[in-house]
Amino acid sequence: MSATELVAASPVLVNPQDSSARKKSRNTPFEGHVSKGWQIAVTLGMVVAAVYFLLPVYWLLVASTKSTSDLFSTWGLWFAGDFNLFDNIAALSSYDGGIYWRWTVNSIIYSVFGSILTTIVSALTGYALAVYRFRGRKILLGAVLGSLLVPGTVLAQPTYVLLVGMGLNNTYAGLLLPALVYPFGVLLCYIYAQSAVPLEIIEAARIDGAGEFRIFGSIAIRMMMTGMVTVLLFAFLGSWNSYMLPLLVLTDQELMPLTVGLTGWNQASITVPGLQILTVVGSMLSIIPIAIVFVSLQRYWRSGLAAGGVRF
Repeated sequence: MSATELVAASPVLVNPQDSSARKKSRNTPFEGHVSKGWQIAVTLGMVVAAVYFLLPVYWLLVASTKSTSDLFSTWGLWFAGDFNLFDNIAALSSYDGGIYWRWTVNSIIYSVFGSILTTIVSALTGYALAVYRFRGRKILLGAVLGSLLVPGTVLAQPTYVLLVGMGLNNTYAGLLLPALVYPFGVLLCYIYAQSAVPLEIIEAARIDGAGEFRIFGSIAIRMMMTGMVTVLLFAFLGSWNSYMLPLLVLTDQELMPLTVGLTGWNQASITVPGLQILTVVGSMLSIIPIAIVFVSLQRYWRSGLAAGGVRF
């Protein structure tokens, strides 16, 4: 037998790269077909979800440009003949002495100050639970986790009774003080501090003579920034959309947020038809601050995710 025949007949001398290449060439069309199918399915799912969430916003934009008569006599998903958006905004601003803008300022105060205070308290608590070891720590963690199972509406009435007993009903503090207790923010900061703040860095800072508050303010906050921004956004959205507690605590119309004020207009529109279009326009304008906050904080999410990918 010649050398050429021996090489051809020997399975050991076959190049394994050629075999793997042939297997890859056989599997590639099938794998590519499956991958493309999943891409199409995911894309369709995202399109359906986007339509589901954006359709009410689109309806608000279209309805805000109509008059009161056109609001009920024309198709809801398309514009009417007359463009009345600016006239509706002017009527909204002048109605009841411009009370709508007072409600807007109140919502901004409750949401901005409340979310900042909530984020600070949540970060301090989550950091302490992640870094320090003390008696009763696991019980406290269990209580925080268990409190997530309690709906906020269940706590509204007891919170109102406590605020009345403290003399804080019908005040700004009556809504800002309960916002400091945010179990979801505490749990999120605890989880993020565990993964983002190495204990070795804290020990090194202690050896250098740094105090605990200085370590938290100079080191831990920077490492927990992504988690804190997430808590800030959730706290802002929760405070902006809060309805039950402000409804119970506040009786003065000058202190009400947008949610309570617009709901009152919607109920009164049964007897006052002009309030129907004002409620629609007011609801449309109330979306703008949420969109601004979300877009402005999104870049912090992206930078934090990129930094986490490099760090981990």
